[in-house]
Amino acid sequence: MKSANKPSSKQFQRRIYQCAALCALTPLSLLFTANVMAADAAAAKNVIFFLGDGMGPVTVTAARIYGHGEAGRLTMETLTRTARVKTFSLDAQTTDSAPSMAAYMTGVKMKNDVISMSSDTSAFDANGKPYQVKADSTCVAGNGQPVQTLLELAKGAGKAVGAVSTTRISHATPATTYSHVCNRDAYNTITEQATPGAARYNTALKDGVDVLLGGGLRHFLPKSTPGSQRNDELDALGMFKAAGYTYVASGSELKNVNPAGVSKLLGLFSASDMDYELDRVKKNLNQPSLAEMTEKAIGVLKKNPKGYFLMVEGGRIDHALHGTNAKRALEDTLAFDAAIKKALELVDLKDTLIVVTADHDHAIGFNGYPKRGNPILGKVANYYDGKLALAADGKPYTTLVFGNGSAPRRPEDGDLTNVDTEADDYLQQVGVRFAGSPGSETHGGGDVMLFSAGAGSDSFKGTFENIKVFGKVKNALGL
Repeated sequence: MKSANKPSSKQFQRRIYQCAALCALTPLSLLFTANVMAADAAAAKNVIFFLGDGMGPVTVTAARIYGHGEAGRLTMETLTRTARVKTFSLDAQTTDSAPSMAAYMTGVKMKNDVISMSSDTSAFDANGKPYQVKADSTCVAGNGQPVQTLLELAKGAGKAVGAVSTTRISHATPATTYSHVCNRDAYNTITEQATPGAARYNTALKDGVDVLLGGGLRHFLPKSTPGSQRNDELDALGMFKAAGYTYVASGSELKNVNPAGVSKLLGLFSASDMDYELDRVKKNLNQPSLAEMTEKAIGVLKKNPKGYFLMVEGGRIDHALHGTNAKRALEDTLAFDAAIKKALELVDLKDTLIVVTADHDHAIGFNGYPKRGNPILGKVANYYDGKLALAADGKPYTTLVFGNGSAPRRPEDGDLTNVDTEADDYLQQVGVRFAGSPGSETHGGGDVMLFSAGAGSDSFKGTFENIKVFGKVKNALGL
């Protein structure tokens, strides 16, 4: 019989091997091993997830050239870990924002138009009718189940949570963090799910999303209020105030907020989506920049000793691309990058994970061989002689074009020689032309870029599906 305290021969042999391996390590290699083990074991206290809606690789590169020249760098490009992300949804090669952002937030692959629900959820009934009417959900019982989001997990762990966007705060991207609906266009229902005390409040949010900043006031006002788009008399704004939220409605009001004295913050700066950055600045609109919203959000959330989860979306990049208006898309991309810069100034990467990515690409591309320094919004000038490059019809063309869109036919489409293609309202030429007014250019199905830095960022490398991002962030937070 073996002694209870005496190791077996195999156990003894294993210990000899372990001792030999340890003794072979030099003090320097021991230190390196200890650091690696500590890094692997470390969890991020905070996460800021930046999402550039529609910000595919061409948009990133064009924004870099537009703002800093070919050899310059965006702030996002200074982050130390990079990856490529596959964006297809459960039922489409080319995704829309709802399932692609929800994939990041839940780790579940779902169908187009679905917000943070199980894979068996459909956004449309058997006849193709959407499960929403006038922004109210009509989802039927048994059509899928809610799936837990990173924001809900963080809230459940006692962390502070927030969502910031330049779109309506009930738009697809921010909605995936705190809401669960069959069809993304159910803006009123999404708003109600975020409203403490409302009948359809999402109880997984406990005492509420601590910071919500963006547009979409019209979904917070009772039906009888001018400008409301609700179909009932729910006073969501009043309920937020009653729940202890500090409410601000303009850029100047947000600027005057002292985060030290605010525990919960709601900011609604427009009836629908906020204005494009180009217009906000040129028209001197009383709306905050994305960087300003990010700064205030961090100021409020960081007071929680257990940390925080914050999602920040540059949402109108996508809208400008849908409208084939490259200039506004690039201006909003630079504003998004400025928000990343502001966050990096405010946080300690030793305990904070920064993730920057996009939910999908767009059908935008580069043309020709323009010379270095050629304006990215301009017409192509050849690199070898500096003269305007000419198409087969003998007419010049621009560097940036769209593969499809509904830009109306214009007299100048045949000849851009005397057209200012760098003008604010210039709409790029398109290949496949759709009927209707501008706005129907489609998403692209290509992979998107991911940049990350800080605590827990080591796993963000290689090429992987969007649903894998959820697990990487969850593990970094130790949830």
